[in-house]
Amino acid sequence: MGFSKWIGASIGWSFGGPIGAIIGLALGSLLDSSSKGGTLQSSAKTQTRSGDFEVSLLVLASIVIKADGKQDQRELDFVRAQFVQMYGKERANHAFNLFKEISKQTNISTRQVCLQIRQMMDHASRLQLLHFLFGIAKADNHVAESEVQAIASIASYLGVSPRDFESIKAMFYNSSDNAYKILELDTNATMSEIKTAYRKMAKKYHPDKVLHLGKEHQKGAEEKFRKVQEAYEQLQKEKGN
Repeated sequence: MGFSKWIGASIGWSFGGPIGAIIGLALGSLLDSSSKGGTLQSSAKTQTRSGDFEVSLLVLASIVIKADGKQDQRELDFVRAQFVQMYGKERANHAFNLFKEISKQTNISTRQVCLQIRQMMDHASRLQLLHFLFGIAKADNHVAESEVQAIASIASYLGVSPRDFESIKAMFYNSSDNAYKILELDTNATMSEIKTAYRKMAKKYHPDKVLHLGKEHQKGAEEKFRKVQEAYEQLQKEKGN
């Protein structure tokens, strides 16, 4: 599949607004004349497609990777490996080429990009974006504070609550209270409260919530769901239940 054909077939609402302008600048002459440059028109609001999620992720990943002032090769390798795993080699190559062009841009507005995503993308998909961004930040085995701050800003602009942000963040750290954070609980929670929280979080992070993004995004969704289950099982053991 040709590059511009892949773009046209994969992207819906993200072909307009600030994200569309970023794509247009990154692709340049590779785009068809009807969609060239930074003047792409906003699409009517439709359900997020796999391609919309993909492009949103590429733009946000470029922001996170540059947050600590450098582009670590391990982080770049993580992005490529994840895309090969999700999309297959050909589509992943297209996506990674686009990612490299996006990463060259120095005037990307995190706020404008996130506000477009917030308006057009459902909450479960936005949580999935954050999960992937933390995976990128952790790819070099160290999450710099600047990267955490960048993801926190993205979460805030995306309309993700601080508790949801801390829940996903805790999935990438090892500490004594991580299980509580994943379930969005205080450390003095009772077993009854833990059970209630588990049911709530299992519903929130259930892979079926992002089925519309395509099977390629199910692994990440299943990983979040598994972390919730593991947190619940850990607290059950700690409480002696």
